[in-house]
Amino acid sequence: MAKWLGTPLARGGSTTTRAKDSDRQDACQILDAALNDGQLSMEEHRDRVSTATKAVTLGDLQDLIADLQSESAPAEVPALKSRARRNGLALLAAAFGVSVLLGVGIGWGLYGNTSSPLDFTTDPGAKPDGVAAVVLTPPKQLHSLGGLTGLLEQTRKRFGDTMGYRLVIYPTYAVLDRKDPADDRRVLSYTYRGGWGDPTSSAKSGSDGALVDLGKFDVKATVGIMRGAAETLGMKQSDVTNMYLVIDPAEDPTAPGELSLSVYVSSDYGSGYLVFAGDGTLKQVSYPS
Repeated sequence: MAKWLGTPLARGGSTTTRAKDSDRQDACQILDAALNDGQLSMEEHRDRVSTATKAVTLGDLQDLIADLQSESAPAEVPALKSRARRNGLALLAAAFGVSVLLGVGIGWGLYGNTSSPLDFTTDPGAKPDGVAAVVLTPPKQLHSLGGLTGLLEQTRKRFGDTMGYRLVIYPTYAVLDRKDPADDRRVLSYTYRGGWGDPTSSAKSGSDGALVDLGKFDVKATVGIMRGAAETLGMKQSDVTNMYLVIDPAEDPTAPGELSLSVYVSSDYGSGYLVFAGDGTLKQVSYPS
């Protein structure tokens, strides 16, 4: 069993103990690791992550990771593992040697002033090249007016629009589900960490709503609601341990294309959430229980 889930149980919790957002995020990290090392397929990973984000108890989360191997139970037997390590080191050493020789040859061809690439009389790397430094400053603090606006700008720059099925925005990263242009039955999931990375693909499920413009909301009003969310829910700002924003298609059949925004706030003393429309109109308040 993963260490993180065993700890709260050891403190007196049980499988019926209510899960916190931090527990759900830890479970998702374990599922990510299982995907990376081949224990889960893309579809299994997507289904389990979707279930983990909605899990109510520690027992629900435990069921999602109980069949996965942890660091204390490695997938490879020692003999195979040591052999793979030796082979990997040999390949790495060979590749390094080739890259060094190739780099020396290229450097000599561009800057060398002797008959041999190993016989420099001056350091070509010290010569002025006239290339100015380019400092990239993408938004990292996403729960602010500049951060949220910058995230949407980065989205439009990467994809040409802000269309998608769902956008989840954490303080320092975001996850976007978009339509697979090659197959309507699949979803491409992108993660933003200073820029949008390459996607993972999975089958479209019933939890994927309609395809909508996820950037069609009042950013300034949303930031204001997020900053006052803790007080709205009767929580102290100093007690907040986690907060994130979820942007989904609205479920109202009379308002096709409209958005539903939810702000989830957690503390050591409970969790609650707010639901509001794209223009900032409040729809629901769920106080910490």
